[in-house]
Amino acid sequence: MQIKVFGCKVNKYYTDKWINSDYLRDKSGVFIASCVVTDNAKRKWIKFVKDTSKEISQGEKMYISGCGAFKDGRAQEDFFELYPELENYKGQIEVLGEDPQEHTTQNSSSNPPPNLPPIKGEEHEKKIDPSKLSSLTSKLKGSSMYTKKFVLIQGGCDSFCTFCLTVIKRWRHFYRSKEEIAAEIQEFVNRGGKEAVLTGVNLSAWGLKNTYDPKNFSPEITTKDIQWEGSRFAELLQYLLDNTTIGRLRISSLGPEFIDEKCLEIFKNARIYPHFHFSAQSWSSAVLAGMKRHYNGEYIRDIMLRTKNLVREDGVDISLGADIILGFPGETQENFMETYNFIKKVGIQKLHAFPFSPHEMGESVPAGKFSDQVSDKDKKDRMQRITELWDQMRADFIASQKWKTLQVLIEQVEWDSFKWWTQNYIEATEKNFQVISGSVKKNEVITGRLHNR
Repeated sequence: MQIKVFGCKVNKYYTDKWINSDYLRDKSGVFIASCVVTDNAKRKWIKFVKDTSKEISQGEKMYISGCGAFKDGRAQEDFFELYPELENYKGQIEVLGEDPQEHTTQNSSSNPPPNLPPIKGEEHEKKIDPSKLSSLTSKLKGSSMYTKKFVLIQGGCDSFCTFCLTVIKRWRHFYRSKEEIAAEIQEFVNRGGKEAVLTGVNLSAWGLKNTYDPKNFSPEITTKDIQWEGSRFAELLQYLLDNTTIGRLRISSLGPEFIDEKCLEIFKNARIYPHFHFSAQSWSSAVLAGMKRHYNGEYIRDIMLRTKNLVREDGVDISLGADIILGFPGETQENFMETYNFIKKVGIQKLHAFPFSPHEMGESVPAGKFSDQVSDKDKKDRMQRITELWDQMRADFIASQKWKTLQVLIEQVEWDSFKWWTQNYIEATEKNFQVISGSVKKNEVITGRLHNR
């Protein structure tokens, strides 16, 4: 089975489950994890499906999962109505749901799976058998076998942000028990794994009944106003540190509204990767209100600056990443400059920036119908300015790390060419990293210093 993954790390996690499932184990063809984060993302996997249809052998199929293939976590019954350009390839396509443990075909009911909670349901833990999971990285071309594993700790969302399709695609918020998560990570360690990557749709909401509580969040809040009675993410992190021997614990994109003082304190731990990526989307309060995010510009600026300034046990400088949307309906030049100036002030090292997508293909989002749409020209101009700024911020951060002692987990070794990442997410190769100690072998952690290329 060939594999092509589009989109997020959650897709990578479920791809691993599908490829190792009883349903696909003896089948041949191509597994495609689709993505619907923007119309451009939709076009990419649709083009891939069309191109692949010409290459697969007779009798083989393209198995499509990911957000483009399901609704409420189940196989999308109207898939070919949403994507009429794929109608001619219907005989070569099988549409799959999110999770093979809840696999249903297109003939199944459109009701949500019975074990998923309602939007305001009781606390919900979802059981996944760690023994049926293996490392996706062992199957992807050019991958880093055994060096890292994506571990889903939470899924779904209740927040209904106006730019996002996730709430109707992956259904409602759930989370896995800390014991089960720890067991999966330790099983990976026992097989030689060195790095676990915690992932989820809104992973910092782990342990909560839902991802949206109007009693606690409003557009006017600041970090000083929030009562953090519900946040449990730090509890999970501490449990994983205490109950696994994983050497490197990396955290994927964080919902900033669930980060509390306990989280900030545990982020100092040397076993936690010192790179923190926030789903910020904007640093303008006006734009965030239109998105129906659960914080304002003051809050997201404060929490990111405090994270940036943490002093870690290992002395490694923290790097920051962020997701942002440019040209959201109603975003003025002044609003844009609030985002631009904060990126410049804090020095964000990794940026996922996208122009707002109105979602004219397939399902739509509420903001796509807002009257105050930003022109494509303005979106393009803002993307260019942000990209140029980010390139400079990245270069400045790398320069600031010159000759500092860092550790890297080697992911690729080919002849005399090597590839790895420092703890604070700088790509290191034989050209810019001076090895001090350790063997240059795949899946080995070595120590060295960065220098000029």
